[in-house]
Amino acid sequence: MGLSVASFIEFLLRPYLLATGLRSRSIPIDSETIFHCWLSQSLCGRNPNPKPVVLLIHGFGPLSTWQWRYQIRPLSRHFDLVIPDLLFFGGSSTRSAARSEAFQAESLARLMDTILSPGLRFDVVGTSYGGFVAYHMAKACGPEKVRRVVIASSDLLKREADDRALAERGGVNHVSDLMLPKGTAEIRRLIALAVHRQPKFLPEFLLRDVMLKLFHVNVARKMELMAGVTLADETKFQLTPLPQEVLIIWGQNDRIFPLEKAFEMRKLLGEDVKLVNLKNTGHIPQMEDPQKFNEVLLDFLLDAHRSSL
Repeated sequence: MGLSVASFIEFLLRPYLLATGLRSRSIPIDSETIFHCWLSQSLCGRNPNPKPVVLLIHGFGPLSTWQWRYQIRPLSRHFDLVIPDLLFFGGSSTRSAARSEAFQAESLARLMDTILSPGLRFDVVGTSYGGFVAYHMAKACGPEKVRRVVIASSDLLKREADDRALAERGGVNHVSDLMLPKGTAEIRRLIALAVHRQPKFLPEFLLRDVMLKLFHVNVARKMELMAGVTLADETKFQLTPLPQEVLIIWGQNDRIFPLEKAFEMRKLLGEDVKLVNLKNTGHIPQMEDPQKFNEVLLDFLLDAHRSSL
């Protein structure tokens, strides 16, 4: 059996997470649904005086800790963290037939109720598909539970025409061929759209390993999640302002969700919504320019807690 690069990176990531004060937990929220998450050790013991809490919600692709690995240490200096794998990613699963992003949000809200002491509020940060979930969660929970909301690289105005345009940009028949690549050619197309500064060399063996370890798990269920997104159905979803303060972060060169969609979103969410676009980044600015992303994120979140004192 050959060495798996993806598995080796996961092996290296685990001690880093532990050293940052995070612990791995599997938490059932009912008889059908269980979440795997990494959370700050203080939250495991019901610490009566925890730091402010931040929930990080990942997008499609690698597991949550891969997507947020550059944010974990800077955030953990100021906040307790909850970093779940969404349903059908990592160790999270459900026997429920529901597949919408609203169901993911409802389930995460119940997870937070299980983890946190009553009355403790938290901030929500979501990227890409995780931004869809973050919006629904903030809307459903209200400011009584969710203090502030950060939506990164997440087109809440996505319609079927946007999916068709994305598939055309990627040279595939359907957007699912990009987001759930079946071969290394599709992974290369996804990277070309998602990353602004292209890697100079990506060997086939590495792409095959990434495909098998990160994209070929629970494929059928993830296809159902993509089909279950309600944003394009005007009978089920309308983008309206949130009662919380909102920050939108977007890569200036995002080719998955183009930057103009961020400005359209801001108009509907309200002119008081803060929008920051990061230069020389694409769809994953938290990984392409983590220093600037973290600076913007911390300024927003820490200002909220200074203001509440």
